[in-house]
Amino acid sequence: MSKIEEVRADMIKAMKAGEKDTKETLSMLLAALKNKAIDKRSDLTPEEEIQVILKEIKQTKETLEMTPSDRTEIIEECSRRLAVLEQYAPQMMDEAKIKEIITETLTELGIETPAAKDKGAIMKVLMPKVKGKADGKLVNTTLMSLLQ
Repeated sequence: MSKIEEVRADMIKAMKAGEKDTKETLSMLLAALKNKAIDKRSDLTPEEEIQVILKEIKQTKETLEMTPSDRTEIIEECSRRLAVLEQYAPQMMDEAKIKEIITETLTELGIETPAAKDKGAIMKVLMPKVKGKADGKLVNTTLMSLLQ
């Protein structure tokens, strides 16, 4: 079952249950998935579906970060939206798993003591391994902590 079908089925369940916030979030996600498929002019691969979901999560988090603390209604709406969207996102890697992959990448590249000048070469090999599985900011900060 594709994510589009899964989201559509869950949206119908939310409508029947009277969960307005969940229905609106799923409707927005469904529209984003369909728009991506229309732009591509073919069905989305599972990886592309995940990228659309992660993009929606990222945009919602950015909205949440930029919202002033006195705008509680927007903060609550973003929090509810994130809770729904994260149900459809894959489980992200934690820092320990990222460090493990960075170590494997360093071994693969033959770099024993990584320096700041090696960061570009490391990231070039590392990011395709973790794309869609780990937060890019966390990968970057983890790598920076290992650089000397």
